[in-house]
Amino acid sequence: MTSAASKIWLTSRDGHRYAAWFGAPSGTPKGGIIILHSIFGMTSHLADVCTRWAAEGYAAIAPALFDRTERPNVFAYDRPGADAGVAAYDALTQDQVFADIQSAQDHLRPFGRVAISGFCTGGSWAWRAAAAMPFDAQVNFYGSHISQFMGLQQRCPTLLHYGDHDHIMPLDAVEEIQRQHPDVDVRIYRDVGHAFFNPDQATYHADAAATAWTSSLEFMQRHIAPA
Repeated sequence: MTSAASKIWLTSRDGHRYAAWFGAPSGTPKGGIIILHSIFGMTSHLADVCTRWAAEGYAAIAPALFDRTERPNVFAYDRPGADAGVAAYDALTQDQVFADIQSAQDHLRPFGRVAISGFCTGGSWAWRAAAAMPFDAQVNFYGSHISQFMGLQQRCPTLLHYGDHDHIMPLDAVEEIQRQHPDVDVRIYRDVGHAFFNPDQATYHADAAATAWTSSLEFMQRHIAPA
């Protein structure tokens, strides 16, 4: 039986030490996955996601990117929390985020192939990282600013999940991703809004979340798990 994700500490190449949720698979690992958090930070939801990936045989790390700021690394699911989270993300640089992603990737490489994933703004960073760094796959949940980085070519097989009622990434923007990146697998869920995968948020949609999870597992089996 897989244990719940626990907190570990990692050190980036610039000497920054940060916390992360880590889910360790039981038995022979299939590979690894990095999960980048939304503007709400290193929430218990990220620990749950790491636990779920570990139960499926993948070593999973969710780095606390906000440990680089002077703010807390977790914010409430409300308007003040969202505003504080946006400010925390705005304080991060690409070099800092990529350094933390790299150290997480280094930690996972002994487990096999490594995928990058993320939620909301974390999905945007996953998109940017997958264009710049050598990942084996990307599983992206409603990346909120991908349209601002539309020209970035993804270096690995990529799966995107979006609801057609996403108030941050409207449907026409998601369809533009499909047009400009025909090799990217874009899944659109009907009558579903932003953050539909998170049961702690009001926009959670159980059916869409279940379907997205199943397709993500199938995608990881194809591109990460050993043949």
